Amino acid sequence: MRVIDIHTHGIGSYDTRATSSDDILRISEVQGSRGVSEILLAVYPSPVKTMRQKMEIIKKAMERQANKRGFESEEQTGNAAPAKIIGLYLEGPFLNPSKCGSLDAGIFIEPSYDRFEELIEGYQDITKIVAVAPEMKGAAALIKKISDRGMIVTMGHSDATFAEAEAGFQAGALGITHIFNAMRGFHHREPGIAGFGLLNQDIYIEVIADPYHLHPKTLELIFRAKNPERIIVVSDAVKGAGTSIGKQAITDNAGRLEGGCMTVTESSRRLVEMGFDHDIITGCITRNPERYLTGR
Repeated sequence: MRVIDIHTHGIGSYDTRATSSDDILRISEVQGSRGVSEILLAVYPSPVKTMRQKMEIIKKAMERQANKRGFESEEQTGNAAPAKIIGLYLEGPFLNPSKCGSLDAGIFIEPSYDRFEELIEGYQDITKIVAVAPEMKGAAALIKKISDRGMIVTMGHSDATFAEAEAGFQAGALGITHIFNAMRGFHHREPGIAGFGLLNQDIYIEVIADPYHLHPKTLELIFRAKNPERIIVVSDAVKGAGTSIGKQAITDNAGRLEGGCMTVTESSRRLVEMGFDHDIITGCITRNPERYLTGR
């Protein structure tokens, strides 16, 4: 069974801001020791030059894995295989500064195909998912062009209305990044992008299911309203995640959540313990992300 985390930045002492492929391989080892088979590594939004540097380090780690030139880490437990790094998730920089969360809004830029081409040149084959805020000027055109290139567009860090989110979907976006987090909330006169994610039964939604990102009743709402085949549990894990197994939120100096604190295997166990259907939850970390990555 392939357990896939499509959105993770790091775990333990490591994240994708690393300066060496050794640290990236350690992420894969720790994830593998927690039962995760495959990961997409999410690159933090930064100036294009900086993002490319981080993409290069991840590419080198992928090449080392493919050539079996990794290493056994002291943090790996048992005989678990490292999680296979299957590509890049670019979380920006084409996002809405008003919904930056703990990210640096100052480096977000307006959607531009030229800037996108500059960003991914040399990394087209490993770039799998790109986050775009659909309400930004030029976003619909960029979403279509990225989709036409065979990459997945997810809508996130967004203040989109329901109609703007629907336009992004019509332009080719297939997913929504960590629903309800860093986006316009649901309002009875404007359901927003969160409302679109729940009501449209074709678009995929990412769900962070640790104890801090979503209220238990919000999780219940998601699983009651949404087509279960379009729900993907993600970790959005960051440096420090996995060390206390969900007992402590990971926040910045302002108290804002920086990311998830549990792996997808740990958060899926939590959901089952909360009473959610085991087969449905298993699908959210196996069948659903696999289907999403193939564009189905």
